[in-house]
Amino acid sequence: MRNPTVSSLLLFALVISSTLRVVEAQKPAAPPPPPPPAAQSPAAQQPAEPSATTLKIQAREVVLPVTVRDKHGALVSSLKISDFTLTEDGRPQTIKSFTRESNLPFRLGLLVDTSRSVSGAMDKERKAAEKFVDQMLPANPKAGTAADEAFLIHFDREVELLEDFTASREKLHRELDDMGPTRATGNSSAGPETNGDDSGSSQARRRGGTQLYDAIYLAAHDLMETKDGRKALVVFSDGADRGSKETLNDAVDAADHANVTVYTVYFKGEQENGGGNGFPGRHGGMGGGYPGGGYPGGGYPGGYPGGGGQRGPTTSANGQDGKKNMERIATRTGGRFFEAKKTDNLDEIYGQIAEELRGQYLLTYTPDKVDNDGGYHKIALKANGKDDLQVVTREGYYAPGGETK
Repeated sequence: MRNPTVSSLLLFALVISSTLRVVEAQKPAAPPPPPPPAAQSPAAQQPAEPSATTLKIQAREVVLPVTVRDKHGALVSSLKISDFTLTEDGRPQTIKSFTRESNLPFRLGLLVDTSRSVSGAMDKERKAAEKFVDQMLPANPKAGTAADEAFLIHFDREVELLEDFTASREKLHRELDDMGPTRATGNSSAGPETNGDDSGSSQARRRGGTQLYDAIYLAAHDLMETKDGRKALVVFSDGADRGSKETLNDAVDAADHANVTVYTVYFKGEQENGGGNGFPGRHGGMGGGYPGGGYPGGGYPGGYPGGGGQRGPTTSANGQDGKKNMERIATRTGGRFFEAKKTDNLDEIYGQIAEELRGQYLLTYTPDKVDNDGGYHKIALKANGKDDLQVVTREGYYAPGGETK
């Protein structure tokens, strides 16, 4: 006979075991463990680099490059919108943006006088210009970004584009090294691309020439006007135009239409008396120049624009002052005039231009009045309560819709 106590304990153990199996079966299944994180590429693991301020220029917006220097001539880089007052034709305007960093690329043009009068400075000019190219164009432009670009023009009795817009330092160096005056040819008549007036062409060729105004006009109107970006020309010359079809005002108007700032480097040089050339050069009469060369003189009659108006009278072509010509061109376009008293100054001057371009602010605003007729509008920008600062920008601009002549 079994012991009743043992039987009871066995029965109780079976009941407890069954109950535990039922409870365990009713528990929800545990979620699967999360998958391991996917490996990231090295580029994704790196923190994003801060990007430059992106300027989105609207159709009616005006963009002004602005340079500010203190009383010692040092660039000032800590200013903001509230530090300035802007007027257009005397009316206050609202500044939309004011920044030093920008996504807009540089569009630069080097214009070099290769006439006999400045031949003594050519070696130093080449070296200074090449160094400037290295300072302004990156050695290895980033793929997929709008690269800074520059072109090279030389001018004497003809204007010739030696290198079109390029981001290549090497191409510009090569053309600068080979650059020389236009060579005289046995045939006094040039093709239609380089001479527009047969009756005057042989006279212009015999006496030489410096088509400064034509060179600026070509660079601004034909090369720069359709480009976007921060646009500037650097012009090396003695400033005395001889033989241009365009006038000084035509050249400045073309720069204004194209929103181009012009920096001028004046070198006095020597008076050009004859038709020979002072040094050899590879380029000469190749038919790639700007139409011109037929007209002696090259004065700048006309007027200077006020608010939407016409330019007032200026000096005649007779007795040109090359230094004043270069000063006028720079001042009217918001650039800066430099005088190289000796050839050793050129390297420093080009370095200062590069520093200024890199240190500029960009100001944008939308004019309070719509102008669909392409009128000229006078601009005045002042620093509030900061009389010791020198603020430089363009004197004015042409509204969209106008055309250069």
